Amino acid sequence: MRLRSLGAALAVTAALTALPLTTTPAAAAETPLSQGKSATASSTENAGTPAAGAVDGSTATRWSSAASDNQWLQVDLGASASVTQVVLNWEAAYGKDYKVQISNDGSTWADLKSVTGGDGGIDTLDVSGQGRYVRMLGVHRATTWGYSLWEFQVFGTAGGTQTGCGTANAAQGRPASASSTENAGTPASAAFDGSTTTRWSSQPADPQWLQVDLGSVQTVCKVDLNWEAAYGKDFQIQASADGQSWTTLKSVTGATGGTASYDVSGSGRYVRIYGTARGTGYGYSLWEVAVHTTGTGVPPVQGGGDLGPNVIVVDPSTPNLQQKFDQVFAQQESAQFGSGRYQFLLKPGTYNGINAQLGFYTSVSGLGLNPDDTQINGDITVDAGWFNGNATQNFWRSAENLAITPSNGTDRWAVAQAAPFRRIHVKGGLNLAPNGYGWASGGYIADSKIDGTVGPYSQQQWYTRDSSVGGWTNGVWNMTFTGVQGAPATNFDSGPYTTLDTTPVSREKPFLYLDGSAYKVFVPAKRTNARGVSWPANAGTSIPLDQFYVVKPGATAATINQALAQGLNLLFTPGVYHLDRTIEVNRADTVVLGLGLATLVPDNGVDAMHVADVDGVRLAGFLIDAGPVNSDTLLRIGTPGATADHSANPTTMQDVFIRIGGAGPGLATNSVVVNSNNTVIDHTWIWRADHGSGVGWDTNRADYGLRVNGNDVLATGLFVEHFNKYDVYWSGERGRTIFFQNEKAYDAPNAAAITHDGITGYAAYKVADTVTTHEAWGLGSYCNYTADPSIVQAHGFQVPVKPGIKMHDLLVISLGGMGQYAHVVNDTGAPTSGTSTVPSKVIQFP
Repeated sequence: MRLRSLGAALAVTAALTALPLTTTPAAAAETPLSQGKSATASSTENAGTPAAGAVDGSTATRWSSAASDNQWLQVDLGASASVTQVVLNWEAAYGKDYKVQISNDGSTWADLKSVTGGDGGIDTLDVSGQGRYVRMLGVHRATTWGYSLWEFQVFGTAGGTQTGCGTANAAQGRPASASSTENAGTPASAAFDGSTTTRWSSQPADPQWLQVDLGSVQTVCKVDLNWEAAYGKDFQIQASADGQSWTTLKSVTGATGGTASYDVSGSGRYVRIYGTARGTGYGYSLWEVAVHTTGTGVPPVQGGGDLGPNVIVVDPSTPNLQQKFDQVFAQQESAQFGSGRYQFLLKPGTYNGINAQLGFYTSVSGLGLNPDDTQINGDITVDAGWFNGNATQNFWRSAENLAITPSNGTDRWAVAQAAPFRRIHVKGGLNLAPNGYGWASGGYIADSKIDGTVGPYSQQQWYTRDSSVGGWTNGVWNMTFTGVQGAPATNFDSGPYTTLDTTPVSREKPFLYLDGSAYKVFVPAKRTNARGVSWPANAGTSIPLDQFYVVKPGATAATINQALAQGLNLLFTPGVYHLDRTIEVNRADTVVLGLGLATLVPDNGVDAMHVADVDGVRLAGFLIDAGPVNSDTLLRIGTPGATADHSANPTTMQDVFIRIGGAGPGLATNSVVVNSNNTVIDHTWIWRADHGSGVGWDTNRADYGLRVNGNDVLATGLFVEHFNKYDVYWSGERGRTIFFQNEKAYDAPNAAAITHDGITGYAAYKVADTVTTHEAWGLGSYCNYTADPSIVQAHGFQVPVKPGIKMHDLLVISLGGMGQYAHVVNDTGAPTSGTSTVPSKVIQFP
């Protein structure tokens, strides 16, 4: 096979650049650490191409996978090693894009190198990492076959640079728990108190377990067990990063009790003894368990702490409070692409005479458990004076979890996209238009009570979910409601309204609050067929702040990933965070919460964030801003090919916004890819910039906004605009969308640039031809082809015509005659024409 050439196209997703060498590796004379070791794989092509074929030292045998993209080959080095080089000898079926990863436990992985645009042959990758397990994770194949490797060789130093196994007992005095106790005198803690006169003992049944929390993820090298007479005959020593997913470090059978020490290799925050067979008729009983760890020189990341320099915490007695609001507003009012980020947190109480005007990247939130705990006798105001009364660019700001009694009876919230109004009690009316009733392009309300009337006036479109309103005056094009008490009835045939009585699945956004003097994050529970607000009942759970890594400006992606590996959640304080590697969210039920529109910028072409295919991850309240080197996918939820059922506890993506360009050149092939089944997308704006810095057809190239591959995914409040190809491409089965707002890319240079398969223009919302069941309500697409107003887009929506496809209340609009639509959906619906901005509608399709 040929050697990889220097000209191969490669990208960086770790700390090092993946430029394979063109010469035979200096380490080639060594025996690889991987040779003859245990190997496993995601799949094999057949019995003649096992995983072991790639680590047997022979280039006449090989491993090959099934013919799909997401495949891996993994080798267990037997003990932790310092890995310096990995050599991949590809057969003809090679990986075009792949990662080499390392792990201490075989479950939590860190990238050593990422290769894109590979050309097969021999890849020699210089790396640096410490771990027991090394794997090749295939992302994209180069051929229609699977992945095939003659040899997968790992070089380095066995044992690496870690210090020896420590003599101290890392478990002594740490919190402990057990499956059961014999009585109150034999608690779990007695096995970790350093005394051989106290003990834990269980009920007389199999299985039973005893577990200790070391406080942070540590490398475990030895475990000592001191059994009482009631010993375990068969048991496992296990470790876990989160106390839920366990890795077996040692399996013991036929033990005879007494005192025994077991050398192990692995890492975790939690260590447990899992007994499967007792040695006596009694339960399991241990005088002492000692856990020894290996120092790596990297201290654990600490949870909790202060909220950083850009969070402003106030109470009703705070002096010069109005001045604080005014100072931030003066800085942020027109700073559309600036770097300032601010979060106001209002402690419970009553605030009189306040007018909190919110500019860009400014959020205001109450710190009570309920909105009515924080009362403002005054206003939270968004207007458009900075833009001559035009509110169509009032992006990226938010208000949450407080009550407002407006000073003149009506509060003004004249926003555009990415400006959520959540969990607010307005004791009066709400005006969604700017002063003077200039243009406006919002918007989103959820879990809120507006006692008076909501007046959209000039708002083009709006989505309101699980709320109550005292009235609703009007609409322009597309006003959609689900689960809203007091909402107007559906009249889309003659007006703007689409109303569903309930929301099929919803779960409110997590939020920070004060429990006494302690900060906690409340994580609301999932609701089905919801109607009205979720409070004050507040079903859900509270997480103390010390279970969060409080991320502050200057934090690195390596530290963020270390915190996640320790089992911590993430609280991003306001700021702009540059990432030199992908943030890897692998633990079920992890909360990633941003304050003040915290912004993540991937550097050097890495993806910003990957979420594993696990239950219940909550992503909320942050912005991902593409960097100048192309990222493949800015946010990926679930691994490719994910199949798990998450219906009982779905991952949710709420107030997570994506931007490509505007603040500077940005590039990303895919903005958001959802692979996990049952994911709920609740309010997002995925935006390829049409104005600002670094804007042009190729300057901020971004082909796809949202790609949905998972099944049973629900989107409520979906705003996606200006992508070079499809804004939304939906491949999963049984998907549902409630409310969609779109503009096509202004800067398409001509019709030829967007013509594909004999069709002029990519649909704003495309359901793949293979899909059999899909349903959507309240969808609008607008064209404003300023670069070539002669473009006639074939349609706004493209879906297969099948009994399970149901599209309700669709419209397309030509904005001022800058381009037109020939149809609404497929070949159905009247064309738009002229400059009068009159919608063309389809009420039901097919």
